[in-house]
Amino acid sequence: MAKEEIKYEEALDRLERIVKQMENDELDIDVMGEQLKQAQKLIKLCKDKLTKADNEIKRILEKID
Repeated sequence: MAKEEIKYEEALDRLERIVKQMENDELDIDVMGEQLKQAQKLIKLCKDKLTKADNEIKRILEKID
């Protein structure tokens, strides 16, 4: 996965596809390692985006109060 900026929804879709492939035993052992690494990066990206959004919401709410 390149350093391109992907949207949260796209990252989540990619994660769901990886999970589905694993659940359906569609990945051979060689590909599974690469997919797990990609999933780890996607999870971090999603977590970072959620944290950023949460902080922004808190900042906005503090300004309102």
